[in-house]
Amino acid sequence: MKMLIEPRSGSYQGLTSSRNRYGQYVRTRATPVNPNSTAQGSVRARLSSNAAAWRALTDGQRAGWESLGSQMTRTDALGQSYALNGFGAYVSVNNNLLAAGEAVVSAAPALVTPDGLVTSTITSTGGTLSIAYTTTPLAAGVKLFVYASPQRSEGRAYESDVRLIFVSAAAAASPANVLAAYTARFGAPVVGNRIFFALHLATGGFRSGPMNTSHVVVT
Repeated sequence: MKMLIEPRSGSYQGLTSSRNRYGQYVRTRATPVNPNSTAQGSVRARLSSNAAAWRALTDGQRAGWESLGSQMTRTDALGQSYALNGFGAYVSVNNNLLAAGEAVVSAAPALVTPDGLVTSTITSTGGTLSIAYTTTPLAAGVKLFVYASPQRSEGRAYESDVRLIFVSAAAAASPANVLAAYTARFGAPVVGNRIFFALHLATGGFRSGPMNTSHVVVT
């Protein structure tokens, strides 16, 4: 239910407050789903490992991450910007490095702001699911991160649940064939369903802003 109230986000008793492009709203609180999937277990193990490694850093190393975090801004559920703390910066950078198959770092790197993709075109004909993109090939050391949603109805226009399914090789050339990765995570694409994508470029533990797009599966 849409409401004209003070900005707020979170749950209290049986209600959850949030916002979307139409404004502030309140809904009945839903119990989070906990499927205990392999992917979910991997994320939890990664966060646990990062927390343990953070405690093992020196004071000087943590100060470096605090400085880096102050330069890394995010947007919360109310559309407000905030900077990360040191632990948040450490987790963000090292999660991206691990997802890219690279080694974690203890010392905070210099901030990098990767450029995003220029264009993307998704194709699902002939039993394929591929993403053509420019500029191609990617720059040296840059990888493509593909986040995708479960399959939705064709009429859906917005999706917030996208999950990392594919990471390209560094400097990979277009297109990226993501059919196997998508099928392993969400099942074979079904004709007429819509899939949402968020495409990032990543290097050195930092990701670009997303290129958000969607695609209706065709024969």
